[in-house]
Amino acid sequence: MDSNRVRLALVRETSIGTPPGTPRMRTMRITREGLQYVPKFFNSGEIRADRMSADPALMNNDNSGSFDFEVSFPTDGTMISELFQSAMLNLWTNTPVRYNDGVAASVITAITVTTNVVTFTTGAAYAVGHLVQNSGFGIAGNNGLFPVTTGGATSYTSTAAGFATEASPPAQARCKVVGFQGVSADITATASGLASTTMDFTTLGLSVGQWLKIGGTGTNFRFSTVAANNDWVRITAIAAHALTCDNLPTGWGVDAGTGKTLRVYFGDLIRNGVTPVTLAVERAFTDLATPVYIYQKGFSVDTMQVTMATDQGIVATAALKGLTGTQGTVANGTSYDAATTALVMTSNVAVGRIAEAGVPISSPNWVRNLNFTMANNVRQINAVGNVGAVTLGFGEIGITGTLDTYFGSNAFLTKLLAGTVSNLSARAAANSQALVVTFPRVTFTAGSPNAGGKNQDVGLPLSFMTSIDPVTNCEIDFQRLEYWEV
Repeated sequence: MDSNRVRLALVRETSIGTPPGTPRMRTMRITREGLQYVPKFFNSGEIRADRMSADPALMNNDNSGSFDFEVSFPTDGTMISELFQSAMLNLWTNTPVRYNDGVAASVITAITVTTNVVTFTTGAAYAVGHLVQNSGFGIAGNNGLFPVTTGGATSYTSTAAGFATEASPPAQARCKVVGFQGVSADITATASGLASTTMDFTTLGLSVGQWLKIGGTGTNFRFSTVAANNDWVRITAIAAHALTCDNLPTGWGVDAGTGKTLRVYFGDLIRNGVTPVTLAVERAFTDLATPVYIYQKGFSVDTMQVTMATDQGIVATAALKGLTGTQGTVANGTSYDAATTALVMTSNVAVGRIAEAGVPISSPNWVRNLNFTMANNVRQINAVGNVGAVTLGFGEIGITGTLDTYFGSNAFLTKLLAGTVSNLSARAAANSQALVVTFPRVTFTAGSPNAGGKNQDVGLPLSFMTSIDPVTNCEIDFQRLEYWEV
């Protein structure tokens, strides 16, 4: 039996321990797995004159274990996206999207060129000003970025050139909101963020704490008077015609945006919550003459550790606890989606920014390693008369980590010794997609610069822990931008 022939796949459950009736399994990209569906035995304490032992008695079974994976963009519905939901005890808050998902014209029903309307089945409404990325259409001109001029739950209209009539959009057609775009000279840069005259920022689905990438490709879609403004910022307050932001880039300044139809990119958001998201996981040992399938249900992520280390890929380990399982020679899924092919993000090339207190960490305290662990303190609850756990208990979320920097100045050491409350964020991007993690309130709790030997760099490995942020009401959030432009 070859380890290369082991397939892992998962599906989100409808309730703890209950997979959907026709499971659509999501194939997982892993580098190691150590999942366990194993019996637990009771060893008798009987005293025997012959010094022998009675047979051990089957007592229960245990469903737990872990696996490792490399971080790539967590497209909605894929394995890594579902894992984030289980780890965060919450669902992603997605920007409006329509997707035919394998069946032509099933959700996106038509594009009509005479009126530049895309029609689709009902769902989250598209708003005026939303910037939509169309992809997967059969006619090239129907793919690309289109600003919404008339929104709605069953259609959107765009006056942008390029649409051609498409009566039956293909199986992979998709319309995803990736940002917003202003009309000419409407969006401006103020001393504290962005402002508008026409666009109503409160209609776009934005949230305090959300990251924005300002400026698109091409002079019409970006600031030119203050080029430094075409960068990343974070929202701290939202009004109809003003977005107040922090993490403003160095060189930020007032810009009237004269003649610009400015583009601003944003994405989906998930924050730690209180609603369990459980998974059914199947291991398929496909190299056997008769393949064996081990199916474990009621799995929740107990801990997830993510590591960004120099000269390495961004890697993660998920440890799970669950209810019960089965094994047999019949597959448990109704269908199996192929594993994703998104590029693995790496710590040197993909990570564009690690910031503390809103300022990128750079010379002389460059980051050598950032790792963090989310712990949900999951408990398997057992009961007499039941094999396996009957349900799961979820304790306090605990987020700890290490920010390992070169010891180039005493800036971080001073904050550690003073107990200064700060914040951390890190952004990784590949192929015009980005993943951002933010710890809005952290305290450094340990760390010491030491000379480990001669001819070595001196580092400062700072341990940190998170606490509740009163502004965003969370301890950690992830944001994924499905598309953005430099």
